[in-house]
Amino acid sequence: MKAIADRTGRHCLLLPSNRLGLYLALRHWCTPGQRVLMSPISADEILFLVLAAGLRPVIAPVSRRDGNIDLARADLAAVDAVLTTNLYGLPDQVEALTGKILIEDVAHAMETSVGGRPLGTFGRAGVFSLSKHPGAGSGGVLAVDDPADLRALEKARDRVLERGSLRAELVAVASSMARQAALRLDLVRPALKLMRALGMQEEREGYRIALRAGELAVAMKEAGELPPFDPWVRADLHDYRAGRGPVARWYQRRRVAKVPGERARRLAGVRALAELPSVAPAVLDRLDQPLFRVPLLVRDRDQAIEALERRGVATGYLYDPPYDDYAPGFTEASPDPRDARWWCSHVLPVDPVYASRAMPVLRGLTPAR
Repeated sequence: MKAIADRTGRHCLLLPSNRLGLYLALRHWCTPGQRVLMSPISADEILFLVLAAGLRPVIAPVSRRDGNIDLARADLAAVDAVLTTNLYGLPDQVEALTGKILIEDVAHAMETSVGGRPLGTFGRAGVFSLSKHPGAGSGGVLAVDDPADLRALEKARDRVLERGSLRAELVAVASSMARQAALRLDLVRPALKLMRALGMQEEREGYRIALRAGELAVAMKEAGELPPFDPWVRADLHDYRAGRGPVARWYQRRRVAKVPGERARRLAGVRALAELPSVAPAVLDRLDQPLFRVPLLVRDRDQAIEALERRGVATGYLYDPPYDDYAPGFTEASPDPRDARWWCSHVLPVDPVYASRAMPVLRGLTPAR
């Protein structure tokens, strides 16, 4: 947490997860019933967090350059707040959002800056993830300017926090260590096979978790309260609001401390991947940023994923279909969802740290048009 406080110059609140931080920020700065502009391309649970806060998701058009909100085609006058995504570390147009309640989801963008200023410092709150860049398996940090906001958010956190357990904490830390070892030792392929054989992967409909619209409609009657939305929000992280003890905090500090040392390797991977004809255009503008993932836009994405897995490269962070098609009736649809659909069906996010391992497959991919 100190590393993020030093980077942002803000007051920071340690949390069990990024997703809990987003809920707390939305509840703190927004009033139930307000309209929140958001990208249709983000993790499943983010949509449910907005609904849990009692807010109306207004889905924005996106840019094909980066998969983020296209402000030129969004009606900012019709919304009360904006939730950025900073997809794969590529920044949203945060400098153009002054005057709006801005909540920055910085899960993918811990290392990204705009004009020399770190993301997470432009909005009322920046919400970081310790499981993305650091790979700590859990943990989030909410960064704010005002100590009074920090105190209020801490009280709100404690009201929804569940009791953690040492056993669960040890299992989570050991699992994260095993994932990191599998990546380093090029054992991703057998690790994936083992996880699938043991049923350790969350059941999904395509790349999304099951919506269960009828059950969600019932939960909506209690909008403004988080627990009724747990069946959706907890996807892939069932203890997202369980308190963490000294073991998890030690591991989080250890993993965060490794992030600066990985910067050069990450930047080298970004630059190597940027030479591919399939790279998303916005990456070429951000060669000085150690992106979380480098998005490629390829014609046969599913076949590419299979080919990468055969080489021991796992692909994650796919958000298909976009929210418009995933949860109709629970969102205010984008005025033009076509670019989001195109992006979601073609994007292939690649970890730049392991770019060289993936290159034999990536060089043969056909760019999407």
